[in-house]
Amino acid sequence: MFDIFSGQHIIVLLVVALVVVGPKDLPRLMNIAGKWAGKARAMASEFRKSFDEMARQAELDELRKEIEELKKKNPVAEMQASLDAAQADISREVDAAQPGDAAMADAAANSGDSADQTPAESTAPVEGASEPRSGEFQVTDTASDAPAAPDDPAAAPGSQPVTPA
Repeated sequence: MFDIFSGQHIIVLLVVALVVVGPKDLPRLMNIAGKWAGKARAMASEFRKSFDEMARQAELDELRKEIEELKKKNPVAEMQASLDAAQADISREVDAAQPGDAAMADAAANSGDSADQTPAESTAPVEGASEPRSGEFQVTDTASDAPAAPDDPAAAPGSQPVTPA
């Protein structure tokens, strides 16, 4: 334990202690020295344990911080998002590489929309409009406001009747 004391040094110290203290009080002196050595060892052991505990606590704190960072970052979600983005890019490239198929799908979707509507729905007159749309007739309350039909000879006085050729 003490590297500075060799066996010869210890023998010299024991001889000096025997001469100075005397043979009568030497056992009591050794007992007190042994207790001090035991206390010193206990203190050193306690210091070592507390130092090891602090090092272990610091390491645990670092691990906790890393775990919290991983929970916040969530690398699995980042990887999933990058995979989803790559899949979307690939599907766009595939759709762009097949323009005929996309055009046919658009045409089918557009024709399906117009087939669901009836002609009355698609050309219905708008209330409050001043002129009817093409293909619509204007409805009036009186016969004098209605435009004369070209096939009706009675409606247009002085006009020649039209005969089909």
